[in-house]
Amino acid sequence: MTTLVLAHGAGAGASHPWMTRVAAGLEARGIQVVTFDFPYIQARKSMPDRAPVLEAAWRDIWQGVTSRTTGKVFAGGKSMGGRMASMVAAHMGSSGFDPAPAGLVFFGYPLHPPAKPQQRRDAHLPHVRVPMLFLHGTRDGFGTPDEMESLAKTLPTATLRLCDQGDHSLVAPKKADPKGQLLEEAMDFAASWMHARS
Repeated sequence: MTTLVLAHGAGAGASHPWMTRVAAGLEARGIQVVTFDFPYIQARKSMPDRAPVLEAAWRDIWQGVTSRTTGKVFAGGKSMGGRMASMVAAHMGSSGFDPAPAGLVFFGYPLHPPAKPQQRRDAHLPHVRVPMLFLHGTRDGFGTPDEMESLAKTLPTATLRLCDQGDHSLVAPKKADPKGQLLEEAMDFAASWMHARS
């Protein structure tokens, strides 16, 4: 069974409707999904922990999942959760994922804060050696399509899927997508991508 360990974004935990929808949607597509809450969510705090704490939480959950799971295991997440997975994956040795993930899946990678393109968050990505899938909305304020296309060209293991009119949650305006199909299509692509690497 192919498994994805899916981390939440900065503003809400694993029980957020977006997270539960994506987890259920991927499960329906044959991907076992494991979600978890970072320590600040468990402590009912609003501000995310610093990166070392988030990375340590990622390594702990990863060790637990991979120790009891057969088949390929992928890591990823929404926004901050995916970025933290990439930071762990960029580390070598005991400070990284052990075993290495079969790949990384990013639902809305936060390349930079909105309206602050100079504050890039990608310096570590060239050190990631496993396949990476970027699912990115064309209306995402955390990275323009041009920025994401330029980034993907510099990363030999990267696949970029631009989601037309999607925002940071891969949701398009209701007028353009009344049934919410854009996120469904993103899940289709993610599941196929993972199955192809399992």
